[in-house]
Amino acid sequence: MPFKQSGEDVTIFPFARIINPERIIVGDSVIIDDFVFLMAGQETVIGSFVHLASFSSFLGGGRLVIEDFAGVSSGCRIYTGTDDFSGEGLTGPTIPSPFRAVVRSFVHIGRHAVVGANSVILPGVTLGEGCAIGANSLVNHDVEPWMVYARVPARPLRPRRSDRIKFLEAELRKACYDSQGRYIPKQRRLGLEEA
Repeated sequence: MPFKQSGEDVTIFPFARIINPERIIVGDSVIIDDFVFLMAGQETVIGSFVHLASFSSFLGGGRLVIEDFAGVSSGCRIYTGTDDFSGEGLTGPTIPSPFRAVVRSFVHIGRHAVVGANSVILPGVTLGEGCAIGANSLVNHDVEPWMVYARVPARPLRPRRSDRIKFLEAELRKACYDSQGRYIPKQRRLGLEEA
C-alpha cells in the first residue's frame, strides 16, 4: 500500500479499507485489523505502536493524528468532519457541495490514549495523553490527560496511572530502538535477519 510514509513492522490485514493512502504517514509497529475503514481527508498521522481494531472507522475529511502507543478498539467511530445539521444546508454525500454545509475539523488522539469499544469521537476533539475512554462513550469535547472518561457524553471518572505506563514505554524503547533512536525491526531483534 503506497502510504506517504511508512515505518517498519506495519501489519495491515487484507480486509482493511484505506482511502487516500498517499495522505497517510504510518510509524513503526502498527496493526490495522480487518474491517477497519480509514478515509484520509487531510493528512493523517498514525504513530508507532498503534492498533486500530476491527470494525472501527475514521471518517470526515479532516485531519487525524493518532500518537504513539494509542489504541482504538473495535467498533469505534472517529469523525474528523460532518455535515452541519443546524439547517444551513442539505445533508448527505449525495448532495452536491454548493448545497451542503460541511464542517471539516480534526481529531487528535494523544500518546497512550485508549478508546474503548463502540465509542464515538466527534470532530474538533483532542484526547489528552494517556486518557482512557470507556466503551460506548460519546466524546464531544476535549478530554484531560491521564483521566478515565465514560458515558454519554463522556465525563471524567478517575485518574489513570501514568508512572507505570511511562516506565514501561522507556523499557520498550530500550528493547526496540538502537542507541541512535532508530527502530529495530522485529525480525532483526529476534535474530531472524542480519543487522
